[in-house]
Amino acid sequence: MKPTKSKKQFKHTYDLIVKFNEVDMLHIVNNAVYFNYFEQARIKYAKDLGVLPKEGITFNGTAFYMARNEIDYLKVALFEDKLRIYTRVSYIKHSSFGFEHIIQNVKTKKIIAEGSGVLVHVNPLTKKTVPLSENFVKAVLKYEKDVQISRE
Repeated sequence: MKPTKSKKQFKHTYDLIVKFNEVDMLHIVNNAVYFNYFEQARIKYAKDLGVLPKEGITFNGTAFYMARNEIDYLKVALFEDKLRIYTRVSYIKHSSFGFEHIIQNVKTKKIIAEGSGVLVHVNPLTKKTVPLSENFVKAVLKYEKDVQISRE
């Protein structure tokens, strides 16, 4: 399977080194660990944009729930590989938005995985969706070039 996303679409990167506890009996990164990598990259993205505080992950009485998470595995990653996760917001709706990711092996330059996810903004007490804040939308649009907007 060939990569379908272009790194040129992505401004945000997050680097990490594969830890021993992330590999399985086959000596490769366990498939579920990639979702942790995506989560780390999304949190770093939000902090870098200023929509999350630099310390902690407080959202002032609201929360984001992961509604969808998918991945295409293209190559394997091994213990102590340096990986670069490219992250971007691809679309924004009324109370949800989509992320896209690419994971690249820094040494080989090969794309080893691609993924995407949908986050929904909710009130954690009522469990009902709430609109994304204008500050969030403005911060993303200021940072990203190509975001589809559908706020109905």
